[in-house]
Amino acid sequence: MHGEATVAQDSSEGVRPDDPAEIGRRVQRLRGERGLTQRQLAQPSYTPAYVSTLESGKVRPSEAALRHLAGRLGVSYEELATGRPAELAAGLRLRLTDARRALATGAPEDAATLFRALHEEAVTHALAEEQAAALLGLGDCLLESGELSEARDCFAAVERLLADEPLPRRVPAIRGRATAHLLTGELRYACYLLESTLDELDAAGLHDPEALLLLYTASIAPYMDMGAHARAAHAAELALALAPRVSDPALVAGMHRGVARTLITEGRIAEADASLAKAQELYRQLHIRTELAHCHWMRGYVHAQDGDLEQAESELRTARSILASKRAALFTEQVEVELADVLRRRGRTAEAEALLRPLLTSGDERHGAGEGMGALGAGRGAVHAGGAHRLLGLIAEERGDTEAAEEHYCAALSLLERSSAAGDLADLCRLLGDLLRRTGRVEAAMDAYRTGLGHRAAPGTTTLGPAPATPPM
Repeated sequence: MHGEATVAQDSSEGVRPDDPAEIGRRVQRLRGERGLTQRQLAQPSYTPAYVSTLESGKVRPSEAALRHLAGRLGVSYEELATGRPAELAAGLRLRLTDARRALATGAPEDAATLFRALHEEAVTHALAEEQAAALLGLGDCLLESGELSEARDCFAAVERLLADEPLPRRVPAIRGRATAHLLTGELRYACYLLESTLDELDAAGLHDPEALLLLYTASIAPYMDMGAHARAAHAAELALALAPRVSDPALVAGMHRGVARTLITEGRIAEADASLAKAQELYRQLHIRTELAHCHWMRGYVHAQDGDLEQAESELRTARSILASKRAALFTEQVEVELADVLRRRGRTAEAEALLRPLLTSGDERHGAGEGMGALGAGRGAVHAGGAHRLLGLIAEERGDTEAAEEHYCAALSLLERSSAAGDLADLCRLLGDLLRRTGRVEAAMDAYRTGLGHRAAPGTTTLGPAPATPPM
């Protein structure tokens, strides 16, 4: 899909269909097609002079005048006012639902083709709401396929289209943009977007349950990666409190998946697994395969934390299989990093290394120019790229290649420092410090340990401002 993700120009450019001159031309054309004189069209409520002035585009007709003229011309008010048939918007919305279903069950690039076509049609007919829906869907497609910059552009375009709408209408696009920054490795900026939106909703008194649930659920992942565990737990508590007021099962399922991550950190493994089971069942009912794969992915992580590596491998392979069949490239690669960790812990280091190395090699090198996605790295899955280098460092250490291990640890350190992933950074600094100490470089080892302690001293507090206000429940 490279080179195809450019967002179309806003429909505000060019002639608007509700422009008085455009309305006048439509009235004149329809009157001519029906063989009516200006007098016949005007009677009994208006004068021929008024119709003449309207047709020349010198006056903007009132709603009452347009309804009268539409009745005389035998068309709907909407068609006369906007130039589009009354059923057009409804038809587009139905096809947008079909495109959403295609994204849930199939490959993101196939769904993206549908969303692009729908967006072009919505632009042609100046349907701002449908344009926004098409771009939101396209952005989600691009997230799955790992085209993060293009995804951000789509979500930003949705925000512009809905700039005059109440803030809750823009929340799905803001959440999408924050997710794109998270996947890029910009954890702090993802938190900033979500928190500033929560504060803005609170200041305006817009305590919309669905918008709040979406934002709190989305904030859990960047909080956890940054080591701000208290904030993540608080967001999970608020999400759980909001869930009974939300009717969208997909949002509730997403909440259960997010909450499970905080439960894992607190050592509440059984509760985390139960929360994931609830999410999994909802996603099965909704036929949302990507999110179902994410549940298998996280259940694999739960089993790995609990020491059940055989079950962890099974769940991660299931997640990988679903995501690969959907051609969700970035998520597939991220799961492969976690699967490699489990394989290494099971003593299958050769398999783990064979899985990891291609992830850090560009698509062109792997498959030939023009095929495959880019490698994991800065700007694309940075946290998992750091994890891949960390695992390769451990494997190198285990076979006695300390030079290669140090190279991988340093590469991981560079990636994780840029992303502010505090917990992973502290662990990596410990590994690097231990390696340096064993090779006789005590001062360098001390520097590595200090760096790690600096990141663990006050998780989240050095990079995040005051927590967002708690809404009334």
